Amino acid sequence: MAFLVACLLAFAFILNAEAQSAPSNISPGSSLTPNSNSSWLSSSGVYAFGFYKQGDGYAVGIVLAGMPEKTVVWTANRDDPLVSDNATLLLTADGLSLQPTQGKPLVTSITQAVFSASMLDSGNFVLYNSDQEIEWQSFDSPTDTLLPNQTLRAGEELYSAKSKTNSSTGIFRLSMQRDGNLVQYPVATTAATTDDAYYATGTYLRGDNVTLHLDADGHLYLVNNTGFTIFNLTKGGDPADQGKSYLMRLDVDGIFRLYSYSLKQNGNWSIEWESSLDQCNPLGLCGYNSYCVTMDLEAECKCLPGFEPITPGDQTSGCGRNMVADVCNSENENFTCIMQELPNTRWKNYAYMTLSLSDKEECNKACLEDCNCEAALFADGSCRKQRLPLTYGKRKLDTSNSAFIKVGISKTPATDDFLIEGSKKNGRVVVLILGVSFTAFGTILLVSSVIAVWKHKVWGYKRMNQLNGDVEWNEEDVAPRPYAYEQLEKMTDNFKEEVGRGASATVYKGVMLSSQRLVAVKKLDKVAAEGEKEFQTEMKVIGKTHHRSLVRLLGYCLDGPKKLLVYEYMSNGSLADILFKHERKLYWEERMGIARNIARGFLYMHEECDTQIIHCDIKPQNILMDENMCPKISDFGLAKLLQQDQTRTTTGIRGTKGYVAPEWHRKMPITVKADVYSFGIVLLEIVCCRRNVDWSLPQEEAILDELVYHYFESGELSKLVRDEDINRRQFERAIKVGLWCIQDEPSLRPSMKKVLLMLEGTVDIRVPPNPSSFLSTI
Repeated sequence: MAFLVACLLAFAFILNAEAQSAPSNISPGSSLTPNSNSSWLSSSGVYAFGFYKQGDGYAVGIVLAGMPEKTVVWTANRDDPLVSDNATLLLTADGLSLQPTQGKPLVTSITQAVFSASMLDSGNFVLYNSDQEIEWQSFDSPTDTLLPNQTLRAGEELYSAKSKTNSSTGIFRLSMQRDGNLVQYPVATTAATTDDAYYATGTYLRGDNVTLHLDADGHLYLVNNTGFTIFNLTKGGDPADQGKSYLMRLDVDGIFRLYSYSLKQNGNWSIEWESSLDQCNPLGLCGYNSYCVTMDLEAECKCLPGFEPITPGDQTSGCGRNMVADVCNSENENFTCIMQELPNTRWKNYAYMTLSLSDKEECNKACLEDCNCEAALFADGSCRKQRLPLTYGKRKLDTSNSAFIKVGISKTPATDDFLIEGSKKNGRVVVLILGVSFTAFGTILLVSSVIAVWKHKVWGYKRMNQLNGDVEWNEEDVAPRPYAYEQLEKMTDNFKEEVGRGASATVYKGVMLSSQRLVAVKKLDKVAAEGEKEFQTEMKVIGKTHHRSLVRLLGYCLDGPKKLLVYEYMSNGSLADILFKHERKLYWEERMGIARNIARGFLYMHEECDTQIIHCDIKPQNILMDENMCPKISDFGLAKLLQQDQTRTTTGIRGTKGYVAPEWHRKMPITVKADVYSFGIVLLEIVCCRRNVDWSLPQEEAILDELVYHYFESGELSKLVRDEDINRRQFERAIKVGLWCIQDEPSLRPSMKKVLLMLEGTVDIRVPPNPSSFLSTI
């Protein structure tokens, strides 16, 4: 123990050169200044009371001084303005006085004259009267932290800090209620209701005067006024000789955690326990009209469609409309309203009307026809009409709840008007110039400037939206149009420029004659034998399958045996071109964004579109890249059209060697899990930037999925990426996801919804077994 104290004293003197060791008793007349003699230390040097640097000024509080990083555990008058370096903290008979300053005293509730003060080794700063009785102590007024042997009494609350560098009051509170329940709320709630709570121990009416205790061994628990423990949050019980120090803190993200620090190892604070593993669980983390999503175990706030952040960089500020409000009520013939769906989200219910409707389309229509309705929440046959703002939004992929947001869009403008429009983050950028007469030069200059700004903004927002998986505005659903064969001949200049060839089709570059829009015209070679009516019906079904991660089908041609499809043109080729040719290196974050967006596309095909689609031929060559380097799955509808034996291999099955799921070879029924297997192979290729099968490498390295598991089992995964700058936690997670996807047994593979959750870091991932281990047991 003496050695431990000596070490702590050494740390204290090294890291607090400005603080001088003082006796435990501090007498009236003693003073502190920020630049010299800035704090009073506890006898061991572990804790210090006094000035600490915050932003451009100084605050007064208690810090753990004997640690490599100073940790603030208490702040006096935390919402008062910071003081400058010419301030003085003086201990007087009336208490603590901060000069020069205005307002309330630094500490209150002083009834008798202060005789002395002390910074105790427990972390408690105490003022004594002449009888050496405690007149005031910091333990009775906690801010966001509890230290060992400190309690949170009935009726008291902890408030989170505003940020990691700002100790003023934040947006979350932890309340030890008088009914015995320990509950977390957003600060903004006006009353303690269950609707506003996001964590509770459920101990209401379990006893009187219940208090929250933290013991020195890490035991965090609730005890009633008889001393009986009614609820254990943690077990505790660590031996004292382990040399651990503990604290509990309500963090800035709204989650309260128990931390430990090893005094022997001089390491960092480690999380021993936390009230929630879901970073989006705290209500109010995202402001009005925004919702929380979890990305790589971190919470991120996104705006509703048609909205943008009020204060960029401040997630709690919420979002506002990015165009003229009350468009729906306007008689302006250049605007109309649509309902844009935001699936898999939950919101607080502030409905002014609830309808029992059978499906989402009816709910959509009911809100669209009601100008008082700005959003509709649909769940389990219940349609809740709401006015803005929406609050407490959170994406939950395990729920079928959907929100429909009313978004104003422009109609086709009159010939005398100028209308420039384009996608913006979660909505639209609309610049409307109406009824104004300009000179020719002025008009050209204005329109040119607007177009230049618009192009720059649209590209930037579209790039961010698509890489991050934001919901963006989609054009009105229109079924693919039929073309005559002669039209496609003209569009492709008699099929002059071939841009791709596969087992099922040849692809040609074309240009729409009216709009000069580039398209890809695919001539199908082997199509399932079906009649003209059935083919047209299938085209309409596929054409209505819209998702930002799927290449869009624009049209088709059915001229006897000639069957062609017209798709949007992808200017950056395929993912294979980018991954394997190395002409343009994709950085780690770009690769992970691509992987997540591909997963979203397959989730839509498997679970969210009207007709389930199994792709059957997933590979990098069938994932195309648009002008913003965002991935789109191609040939997703061909699985419905190709002959059953269509293949690029000699196996007599559909698919491509190296990506084909094992059940194809066993003649088992094919399910969506076949696509999951192929996605797993593609994911490993994206992570490692190499082909799954590469015989130019040594034999033991030629098969990527086998090599990956070998390195995973031996703990040598770093060999797969060598010196590349990557996020190691994301990398290991992606490897584990890939290994789960390529399990030989289909039932062991996760669904695409689970795959996406794992890639985003929303759920934990168990250690995957050897992908072929199931076969060895049968």
